[in-house]
Amino acid sequence: ELISRLGEFGQFCPVSLAESYELCDCSVTDSLEFAAEFRGHYYKMSSQEKLNKFLENPELYVTPLAPHPLPPADRIPKRLTLSELKSRFPKCAELQGYCPVTYQDGKQRYEALVPGNINYAVEYRDRIYICESKEKLDKFLRFPLKYWDQKLPHKLPPLKEPINLTSLPLPGYLEQGTASSLIKAMNAAGCLKPKFPFLSVQKSALLYIAFHLKAFNPKGSEYTRKKYKKKMEQFMERCELITYLGDKMTRQYKEPQFRAIDFDHKLQTFLSLKNIDPLSG
Repeated sequence: ELISRLGEFGQFCPVSLAESYELCDCSVTDSLEFAAEFRGHYYKMSSQEKLNKFLENPELYVTPLAPHPLPPADRIPKRLTLSELKSRFPKCAELQGYCPVTYQDGKQRYEALVPGNINYAVEYRDRIYICESKEKLDKFLRFPLKYWDQKLPHKLPPLKEPINLTSLPLPGYLEQGTASSLIKAMNAAGCLKPKFPFLSVQKSALLYIAFHLKAFNPKGSEYTRKKYKKKMEQFMERCELITYLGDKMTRQYKEPQFRAIDFDHKLQTFLSLKNIDPLSG
C-alpha cells in the first residue's frame, strides 16, 4: 500500500529537497516512524524535525508550491555494486578515479586529490564517480549537483604503484625493510657501548646489534626471540666484566681474604673468554 500510494517524491524526503535541494533517500529503512499521509498520498521524511515541519505546513512541500520537483530518474545518483561497476566496462570513471567529494570539499587544492575506493562507486548522468569512503559517497548521493561537474588540474599527483621490496637497491631495501629495527639496535648499542673481552670495540658493537636484531625480530618465533634475548643478556654480562675488574683491581697484590667476594670468579671468567667464540661459547 505504501508503494502504491507514494507521493510525487517517491521515498525521498520532500522537506530536505525543498529546503536545501538535498536528495535524502528514505528507502534505506522500512520504518514508517517519520512518514505522513496528505491528500491521499504517503510521504517519508528523514527525521523527526523534518516530519514536524511537514505536518505543520504540508502544502509548502508538495506540488504545486514545492520549490523543487524530484529530478527525473536519470538525474538521481545511484550507488553501484562491484559487479555493476564491472558491467559498465569499458566506461571509465570521471576525474581519473579521484574522489569528487574530497576534491570539492578541499577547495580543489592539489593535496585534495585523493584516489577513490571502487567499493564506493556511484553513477550519475551516465557518468561514474569513485568516492574515497562511505561518508563521501553519502555526500555525493545527497548533493550530486555540488560534486559532479569538476575538472582536474593539469598537474596530478604521481601514481602510487606497489613496489616489490626485493627489487629495490640495497640502500632502499634496508631503508624500507629494516630501518626501524636497525635504528633501535644501533641506538641501544650507542647507549650501552658494549666491549667484549679480547674483542675490538667495532666487533663487539656489531655482535650486540646482531643479537638485538634477532632478539626483537617481530617475524621471528617466540622461542627464537627468547633464545637470542638470553644470548644478548649473557653477552652484556661478559662485557661488564671489564668495567667491574677495572674498578676492583688494584696495583698492589691483595690476599684473597681482602678481595671482593666474587672477584676471583669473575677474573677467571674474564681470562677464560680469550679463546671463546662469543656466538657459540
